[in-house]
Amino acid sequence: MGIENITGLLIISLKSTIIYLFIVFAIRFFGKKELAQLSVIDLVFILLISNAVQNAMVGQDSTVAGGIAAASGLFVVNYIFKYLIKKFPKFSDAVQGHAVLLIYNGKVLHQNCDHALFSMDELKAAVREHGIERIEDVDLAVLEVDGNVSVISNDFKQKTSRKRRGHRMIQKTT
Repeated sequence: MGIENITGLLIISLKSTIIYLFIVFAIRFFGKKELAQLSVIDLVFILLISNAVQNAMVGQDSTVAGGIAAASGLFVVNYIFKYLIKKFPKFSDAVQGHAVLLIYNGKVLHQNCDHALFSMDELKAAVREHGIERIEDVDLAVLEVDGNVSVISNDFKQKTSRKRRGHRMIQKTT
C-alpha cells in the first residue's frame, strides 16, 4: 500500500469525523426530542441524511479500505466524545444539553415546552404513555437528555420512564 493510498484513507477518516461533528451539533441545535420520538418523517430524514453525507465522507472510494477508514474515523471520534462527555460535565451540557422540566405539580411549564419544541399534544401523549389520564395528576414530567420523558405522580411516589419508539399503529379489536 503506497503513501498515496494511506493519505487517501486518512482523508476519508478526517472527512468522516467532520461530518460526524456536524451531525452531532445539528441534532443538538434542532432539539433532543427527535432522538427518542421517531416519526415517519424523522426516519426518512435520517435515511436521507445518511445517504447525503456518504459521498462527502468517502467520495468515489467505494473500496472496503475506504469504508473501514470512514468507520474508523467515526468510531474514534465517537469514543472521544463519550470520554469527554463522561469526564467534563460542561462539555456534556454543551453537546447533550440538560433535562428540561415540562410539568411541575400538575402545571405545564409552557416556556420550557416551547424551548424544547414540545407541543401540548406531544406532552399529553407522553403523560398517557405513563398511564396517567390528566396532566393535573402529574407531579413532575421531565424531558430527559436522551429525549425520553420521565413522569412522577401520586405525590412524588410513582416514577415511570418509558423508552419512546417510533409511532406504531394500534388496531382496535372488536
